[in-house]
Amino acid sequence: MRLTRFLILTLLLLFTLFHANVSAQDYTQWNLPEGARARLGKGVITGNIAYSPDGRLLAVSSSIGIWLYNGDSHQEIDLLIGHTERVLVVAFSADGDTLASGSSDNTIQLWDPHTGEHKLTLEGHRNDITSIAFSPQINLLASGSLDKTVRLWDTDTGEHITTVRGHSGAVTSVAFSPDGRTLASGSEDNTIRLWDPNTFGHRATRTKHTDSVTSVTFSSDGRTLASSGNDQVIQFWDYTTFQHKSTLTGHTFPINDIAFAPDGRSFASVDDGKAIRLWNADTGQLQDTLTGHGGRVFAVAFSPDGETLASGGAKPDTAIRLWDVHARQPKEPITSHKFGVESIMFSPDGSTLASGSWDSTVRLWDADTGEHKATFRTGANVYSVTFSPDSRTLASGGQDNTIHLWDVESRERQATLRGHSRPVDSVAFSPDGGTLASGSRDNTVRLWDVQTEQSYATLIGHKFRVKSVVFFPDAKMLASGSWDNTIRLWDTQTGELHSTRTGHTLGVNTLARSRDGGTLASGSADGTILLWEFTPVVPQIIEDINGDGVVNIQDLVLVASNFGQTGANPADVNGDGVVNIQDLVLVASRFGQD
Repeated sequence: MRLTRFLILTLLLLFTLFHANVSAQDYTQWNLPEGARARLGKGVITGNIAYSPDGRLLAVSSSIGIWLYNGDSHQEIDLLIGHTERVLVVAFSADGDTLASGSSDNTIQLWDPHTGEHKLTLEGHRNDITSIAFSPQINLLASGSLDKTVRLWDTDTGEHITTVRGHSGAVTSVAFSPDGRTLASGSEDNTIRLWDPNTFGHRATRTKHTDSVTSVTFSSDGRTLASSGNDQVIQFWDYTTFQHKSTLTGHTFPINDIAFAPDGRSFASVDDGKAIRLWNADTGQLQDTLTGHGGRVFAVAFSPDGETLASGGAKPDTAIRLWDVHARQPKEPITSHKFGVESIMFSPDGSTLASGSWDSTVRLWDADTGEHKATFRTGANVYSVTFSPDSRTLASGGQDNTIHLWDVESRERQATLRGHSRPVDSVAFSPDGGTLASGSRDNTVRLWDVQTEQSYATLIGHKFRVKSVVFFPDAKMLASGSWDNTIRLWDTQTGELHSTRTGHTLGVNTLARSRDGGTLASGSADGTILLWEFTPVVPQIIEDINGDGVVNIQDLVLVASNFGQTGANPADVNGDGVVNIQDLVLVASRFGQD
């Protein structure tokens, strides 16, 4: 008897396990196109997800249809297929008996979520359906679209009731008030409009947002309407009076570039928010916001004396803007580039400003007057520019997978460095000018000998494109930031990975260090800036050529032994490109100092 009971229980267990396994795999056979044997993978999640009112079902928008899951076990229940393009939005009715889906095919489909049966197709929109909402009290569905309209539908008959027009941009979100008496819509035209769903009349328009409205929603008690926008601000409105109540700030945009002021006390950041933000480097407090760009801002740089800040961005505003740092006021903008400006840098001697653009040029400007000095044509989009420490050479990296070296005085191309297999996003000279580092979309960092114009090391470890590279003051360590969300620190002498810093949740777009190397700032697409602490490097007296901490006879010997040498050389104390009597005099004048 015990054996029989054991066999029965064993068989039941095996049946249960087998049945569970079959059920888990069944979805690979659901709603296959004709001739297909199986579907591997569930497709991309392309829109929102929504729970049914009782929480028993979860609907997921995807590239192949609407997936339905059990709200408790999270097992697949059904795949609803009917749209001809990706599903962008799903919503349940208040009673949970109807599921609506909106798609890039410009239609809305109504489903019975319990049986998976298709009920109705609602047609009329001329572009993607971006938002849908059920009325809480009657069978009335609202939809918003890229065609700039809000449409109301009878969900029993599928009849199109009316089209509400008024927005001048795509409608991004629609929501009913809990009492069903008001319909709110948010749009890319930066406005919120309030409508009477019974008379279809326009009640009010609210214009507090400075960028596209991305979402509108009512509180459950019906007293407050909240809206969010691409301006990273949340606005609150009184439902009864439609008056503005308060603003919630603090959310930020993807950070595109960071630059430290020469004194290290502050730094500037630019982002997709069309503004330049000035921060206290010690406390991290926002000091000021400079506005004036009409589009996204990609690049920012301080002049060596800290008096001027330069910034550049993308259409519709491709002008380079110069700012008086102390007055926080704009100077006359520089307009010349036809497309976006992605990189800006002042020469170390402060005389020249360089800009790299998507118009396939590098341009040089007089840093004081803004007068155009030269144009270097690269034949491909330019993503990064950097000056050598002596201001005589400019390096540019771009879409053609190469790095170009330009002679600033003769305005001739010195060399083209090849080795990367994909576009070069970042270039940086070492403090002594002898090494150039480059970061690329081939996921590597390369180190180049400037004199031989050859790559002598390839640093491998990042999993995605390397967006930024920066040397520390002693040139012995290099930091690289990548779209794999990490910052990696490298030993430039051995090429070995020193350490990896993690903390960003999206790609690292930019790195900048303070002059003494004590702080490294990283800016990310996650909208945050992280400040990393390092041991500051005590500035070395340039006349202390061997770096032993004192200017003595050994330094004089080094000058003498390199006498007449040209190019980057530690014995070239005054940086004029040649080791000569002037360098010997400078060393002698600092003799005995430490």
